[in-house]
Amino acid sequence: MPFKFEITKNLGVLSETTSGYKKELNLVSWNGNEPKYDIRVWDAEHEKPGKGVTLSEEEYEILKDLLSKEEK
Repeated sequence: MPFKFEITKNLGVLSETTSGYKKELNLVSWNGNEPKYDIRVWDAEHEKPGKGVTLSEEEYEILKDLLSKEEK
């Protein structure tokens, strides 16, 4: 059974390959669920998601805290 997804908000591009795939941070709704923070590689048309990681709001906040502490 194929999964459904909708990018509800693009938050930015982290990197891009020479073939045009981009690693992005987005808010994505998977299978009609509440959007979650998502870091993953996408093709140029956002039709083919690659492997990635999805974070809840709580996990996203923890990640932000960890990264801000690392910068100090």
